[in-house]
Parts: sequence; structure tokens; C-alpha cells
Amino acid sequence: MRKIVAGLFVSLDGVVEAPDKWHFPYVNDEMTGAVMAQQQGADTLLLGRVTYEVFAASWPHRSDPMADHLNNVSKLVVSTTLRSADWNNSTLISGDAIEELRRIKEGPGGNIGMTGSVTLTRALLGAGLLDDLHLYVHPIVLGSGTRLFDERAGQLPLKLAGSATFTTGVVHLHYQPE
Repeated sequence: MRKIVAGLFVSLDGVVEAPDKWHFPYVNDEMTGAVMAQQQGADTLLLGRVTYEVFAASWPHRSDPMADHLNNVSKLVVSTTLRSADWNNSTLISGDAIEELRRIKEGPGGNIGMTGSVTLTRALLGAGLLDDLHLYVHPIVLGSGTRLFDERAGQLPLKLAGSATFTTGVVHLHYQPE
């Protein structure tokens, strides 16, 4: 069975919104290596609409190891509003995403990686479809913004599967559902 593996950049106060505005000062070789290892461990990339639109506008115009991987990997895009997903190797999932992803997980292939896509991450956690959650906790308090977990999440037991602290103060926490 395939695994769905998500990775998100998060502030100390739990904000995952707009990491492009606060994340980059903390990027170093350690973090890049951890993110690349997570990405390259997947043969498919799963994205929600917002993350897809941001990535599709940026990555096709770049050429580096991360860009090459993202541009060439198979992509599944979950959206009820997009009519097409034109970025190389993209397939649109517009129906019941949870049931379609349940079916895809049962099929052949390697890991399915996710980046960002907080609404989709929440839905997959709630449906019991997310196998690994990588949180890259940044040493910054933002004070406002969309949080990964809010009062609607309820209890969600997770077990720590691994951790690392980078020299920038970012802590990489790897969780799995109990």
C-alpha cells in the first residue's frame, strides 16, 4: 500500500499560511536536504488548488534539483474549482477526493508526497489517510494566520517517529497517526 507523506513549514504559534513571507531566512543545507529527501522518496506529488497554483506559476521556470524533481514527478491536484491542471504530469481530482485518494493508495506505486495544502492535509488526517506528517517548526511567532490545527480538529493522537534540530533553530518533527 502506498503512503501519503505531508510536509509543512509552521511557525511556533502554529501558522502555516504564506511561508513565502517568513520561511526563507531559515533555509539552509540541513533543511533543504530533509525536504529533498522527503520529496524524492515520493513518485507522486499531491497538491491542493492554492498550492498547485503557486507551484505551477513558479517551478516550471526554474532549473535546480528540487525544480527538476517537481517539474517531472506525477502530480495529483485536488480541486472543485479548477477546470484543468496544465503543469507537466498533472492530473485533476475534482470529485470525492477522499474516496479517490483511498483508491489510489491501494494501487501500485511509491509514496505520495504533499507540500503545503493545509485544507487537504486536515481532511486527510481526519479521514485517516495521512501516514506521515513532517512539520518544520520555525523559531518565529507570527501572531496571526491560518493554523494547521484549530478548534475544529478535535483530538488527533500522533506519535513522534523522529526529530532533528537544524542550526537555524528550525525543528523537524516527524509524526505518524497512532
